[in-house]
Amino acid sequence: MKGYDIIIIGGGAAGFFAAINAAEFKPGASILILERGKEVLTKVRISGGGRCNVTHAEFLPAELIKNYPRGEKELRGPFHTFMTGDTIAWFEERGIELKIEEDGRMFPVSDSSETIIDCFLSEVRRHGIRVKTNQPVQDIQKSGDNWVISMGKESYFSEKILIATGSNPKIWKMLEKLGHTITAAVPSLFTFNIRDERIKDLPGISTFADVKVEGEKLESSGPLLITHWGMSGPAILKLSAWGARELHNLNYSFKIIVNWLPAYSSEAILEKLKDLKFEHAKQQISKYSQFELPKRLWQNLVRAAGINETEIWADLNKNQLQSLSFQLCDSRFQVNGKSTFKEEFVTAGGVNLEEVNFKTFESKLQKDLYFAGEVLNIDAITGGFNFQNAWTGAFLAAKAMTE
Repeated sequence: MKGYDIIIIGGGAAGFFAAINAAEFKPGASILILERGKEVLTKVRISGGGRCNVTHAEFLPAELIKNYPRGEKELRGPFHTFMTGDTIAWFEERGIELKIEEDGRMFPVSDSSETIIDCFLSEVRRHGIRVKTNQPVQDIQKSGDNWVISMGKESYFSEKILIATGSNPKIWKMLEKLGHTITAAVPSLFTFNIRDERIKDLPGISTFADVKVEGEKLESSGPLLITHWGMSGPAILKLSAWGARELHNLNYSFKIIVNWLPAYSSEAILEKLKDLKFEHAKQQISKYSQFELPKRLWQNLVRAAGINETEIWADLNKNQLQSLSFQLCDSRFQVNGKSTFKEEFVTAGGVNLEEVNFKTFESKLQKDLYFAGEVLNIDAITGGFNFQNAWTGAFLAAKAMTE
């Protein structure tokens, strides 16, 4: 049974970041990374469509934490110690420049996740950190002052261990045996499956909208993207993240209310429609989109309001005007099911946050047991925020493990 100063379980972003920083905080420390799969850093490779969305250009902790449905309160302190600017500096010190895109997402200038992977692998080699793949952990036990990690035929021991396995049910069960409470995992960051004539044949169309879940205190605003299977885009993804548990409890069958014109209520838009009836009396309603809505979406909503293609504004009666105002500002859509957002599967769930010291990311229940990344009940919306949580937790854990 071989011993190490630090053993890190999980060969992903958080695991590598923790190992590299620990080696720099304590030169000469013997560090081992154990990865259950054939390859390391697989999630880094697919992040951002293969470009690696490293972090997000938000430099105020109070604003950054607003992007975490779970972990907002707990991350405030850690972000004051290590956050976006520190992440940028860390990579720049290793020759990797990051760029900011219009939506705030940050990628390596190379636009390739391999740049980040190569950096990590190079740093691991430079520091002499051992990396072992195909190492599914069978058991984690405390023996005196050391942790014993059993792989079946082989075992390792160390004084300190860090769990950076993401949403791994087997590891969670081992942590439960050590006294930790695990919040069951449910999907977060998913799109809505909707079959509805109003959005049929409109994939690719995007517009800003307000979205609410009927009967729940869940709402969001942002770009809404119509897809082949329903709706996606930031407005929908935010709802799926903040409502992960509630929507799971509804078995992903619920209604959403969409306001295609967030600046207006249905009552206010009704008055605007009356003005249009007067101003464009002889104009065909379907022919010219109003309120800067995408033309085909406007035409579908007009049709849904019971207005035919040849009708002119002057012909509209009170009921038609009212119906159109509801289609524009109060559209109801039935959601039946979800689809995973890209390949980056994110879950809500993990180690209970009340059982973790967020100054060090050490367990409050087990001395010398640390956590980083999505093994904790922390998750974020899309845009580089989940990686920033990984970098922050891994950095603080590495610092604490080497002090």
